[in-house]
Amino acid sequence: MRFKGTFNFVHQSKYFFIFSIVVTILGVITLSVFGLNYGVDFSSGTNVDITVKQEVKKEQVEEMLATFQQSKAPVVTPGSERLNIRFNDVLSDQQQNELKAAFEKISPGASFEMNVVDVEIAKELQRNAIWAVLLSSIGIIIYVSIRFEWRFAVSAVVALLHDAFMVISIFSIFRLEVNLPFIIAILTIIGYSINDTIVIFDRVRENLRFAKVRNWDDLAHLVNDSIYQTLTRSINTVLTVLFAAACLFIFGSESIKMFSLAILIGLGFGAYSSIFIASPLWAVLKNKELKKPKAAAKPKQA
Repeated sequence: MRFKGTFNFVHQSKYFFIFSIVVTILGVITLSVFGLNYGVDFSSGTNVDITVKQEVKKEQVEEMLATFQQSKAPVVTPGSERLNIRFNDVLSDQQQNELKAAFEKISPGASFEMNVVDVEIAKELQRNAIWAVLLSSIGIIIYVSIRFEWRFAVSAVVALLHDAFMVISIFSIFRLEVNLPFIIAILTIIGYSINDTIVIFDRVRENLRFAKVRNWDDLAHLVNDSIYQTLTRSINTVLTVLFAAACLFIFGSESIKMFSLAILIGLGFGAYSSIFIASPLWAVLKNKELKKPKAAAKPKQA
């Protein structure tokens, strides 16, 4: 059996494995040194969303906030009709009222929405987010193991954890804010990644029924052919979703910018890992089974 395309995904897989390992190591180093830039959802503080009737300059807001004594300077994210102020400290009721009164002087008629997160709630949200990712991964392992086999399950989980970690690493490197919508984006990416991977695995399993796989070359040809048979579908799907996510990132409000960016990055890595990581990894695991010597048949008793 010969694959139809000119690029050999399986034989070139070592280069993709090396690339992903290098990026993963860099991500681990970055996370160890810098950590993540947690938003108010995962660190105590006060998040203030303000709807204004006319655009307010960032410099005006920062000058007004200079009068508030805080352990760290508040982060201001301006917009044409809305702006966001993130305080690393929890504002008391008196401080909230003072903030409203001070802001009214530079933008009369503004409306405020304040979300306060204390330390215990922030820690609980962090734990719940980790549990959500772990439980979803365990559920996927069980599902794929039952529907396919354990080699498919291992390859699929490695790919989806790879995608999630790539997004986390990029957010750590560029100090992008991590909040609850970010966790939703990670779970969405995991769902997309496993769906794209399962489509390829389903074709691999179908082709495996009619193929005579005796050695590594036969196995590589089978996997390459399966990838090419589903490649158009994978490309069309990822381009469609990327277009929608790009529109959300460009035209969406400030509150969903980081969510849209995480989706954009994750979908790209999801398509990459399904083709270049999960499928070749399954071939590597399956090849080890082919190399195992089969038990000799016992002679029949006379």
